[in-house]
Amino acid sequence: MASNGVQKYKIASIGADGIGPEVVNATIHVLKAMQGILNTFELEFTELDWGTARYKKTGRYMPEDGLDILRKFDAGLFGAVGAPDVPDHISLWQLLLAIRGPMQLWANVRPVKNFPNVPSPLSGVKDGDIDWVLVRENSEGEYCGQGGRTHRGQPWEAATELSIFTRVGVERIMRFAFDVARSRPRKLLTVVTKSNAMRNGMVLWDEVALEVSKEYPDVKWDKVLVDAMTVRMVNNPKSLDTIVGTNLHMDIISDLAAALGGSIGIAPSSNLDPTRKNPSLFEPVHGSAFDITGKGIANPVATLWSASEMLLWLGEKTAADILLQATEQTCSLGICTPDLGGKASTVEVAEAVIAQIRKIAGSA
Repeated sequence: MASNGVQKYKIASIGADGIGPEVVNATIHVLKAMQGILNTFELEFTELDWGTARYKKTGRYMPEDGLDILRKFDAGLFGAVGAPDVPDHISLWQLLLAIRGPMQLWANVRPVKNFPNVPSPLSGVKDGDIDWVLVRENSEGEYCGQGGRTHRGQPWEAATELSIFTRVGVERIMRFAFDVARSRPRKLLTVVTKSNAMRNGMVLWDEVALEVSKEYPDVKWDKVLVDAMTVRMVNNPKSLDTIVGTNLHMDIISDLAAALGGSIGIAPSSNLDPTRKNPSLFEPVHGSAFDITGKGIANPVATLWSASEMLLWLGEKTAADILLQATEQTCSLGICTPDLGGKASTVEVAEAVIAQIRKIAGSA
């Protein structure tokens, strides 16, 4: 608790690579302005220099005690990791996946919706037609790190990538997804699998989904194979609401969802430890985007939306709602970066969001 009586939170800021620092810094600027406008909470940011620049100097993306450092914070705001001159599997496994797995951030939540007056690539999509919450299992499956390579350099070189699914892992994400669906007006859940071809892990998903569904008689649910799901997202987006699936499947589907919503530049995500034993990490989906790094045109919306999810997770619902509303209104006014068809810079979008926050707070 801060000295003025408002709740104080310690936030780790990890801009990392590419446009990551640009969008994180713009979001922190908005959050600092917002806390001054509302006077209901206080965020104390600590910047951590974890990223490719650090890796090139020290051989590590984060220090050996990085997880212990993170555990001192209430939450983390993350930018993006990855650089053209470092293999992606090194950067990802030494930073983002090195945090998600050990800290048991097993629930990845990615809301997607089409903002008013922001066109979707899908013809005929109206405001509100795309309003989804994608729930991704974030600790198992294809990204668990099991497997290896043998006989390197030989014609018979072999590589294995094992998908690990445990009952406890599947059950907890399935129950989490049913809870999310129950909390939303439509109370609708779609379970994504590939159990026609993957007869072990995916069949376990099917069985657990059926078992858990019995605890949620008020939630209507169905099951869709992942390949058919891509078609349904394009042809019948209004039929979907809450969606749950494996680490790999939802990683791919969420990028498609973001594009259908208007741009991957507006897609947020939350890496959550629902037990709250560890701080959760909030990040945009878009990646490091080195093709536009330093040009000042990176879209900060995904990071602003991620910050809204962070505020909601911390218990600051009013502030979270105001931030998301201000961000939506800014985009709807046409104050957008080029990926959404606008001409605004990263900084101009951030300033416009602050202006909208002032208007919303003033009318409250």
